[in-house]
Amino acid sequence: MSKRDIGQEILEGIRDVKAYKAGKKALRVHTLKEPAPPRVIRTKLKLSQSAFAGLMGVSLRTVQDWEQGRRKPSGPAVALLRIAEQKPEVFMQLS
Repeated sequence: MSKRDIGQEILEGIRDVKAYKAGKKALRVHTLKEPAPPRVIRTKLKLSQSAFAGLMGVSLRTVQDWEQGRRKPSGPAVALLRIAEQKPEVFMQLS
């Protein structure tokens, strides 16, 4: 395994940002789409609210709040929902 030079990687990143700001370089941008609503994902996975909450690492009440529109998933929960939607086989291995 090759040894990484983190300092060099940081410097290259700073140079890339400076080149971008000067109009000399285009940066790669990844746009992530919003996952489907939690209820849709849970239904496709054929999971109860309780089982889905367990896999997501949140309380049953949180899942209920998401599904009733009282709260919206954020941060890591959105990332897990994206995985559950796009790679359900990976998500189901979390149990």
